[in-house]
Amino acid sequence: MCKKPDCVSAMQNLIAEVRKDFPFNVPEANICGISCIGCPKKLLEIVDTELCEWEVKLNDDVVPKLGEISRLGKLCKNVRRGLKRNGLVE
Repeated sequence: MCKKPDCVSAMQNLIAEVRKDFPFNVPEANICGISCIGCPKKLLEIVDTELCEWEVKLNDDVVPKLGEISRLGKLCKNVRRGLKRNGLVE
């Protein structure tokens, strides 16, 4: 039987997956195209800010609640949809 991760591990896993999947290190010229649907640069900034905030909190031994993990997951899911529309993720 597979044991569910604790809240800290779940948040760390979510952060790692998003950092790996989203194009945070792509040059701005490649993110901002001729015609954007939404603003992928701003979407990435919003997610990066949230991730950085949680990385600091986790380093300060703050334990996230399930609702906070869920909220961050939902934000990332919605941003990913916008990035996909702009061709920045598959």
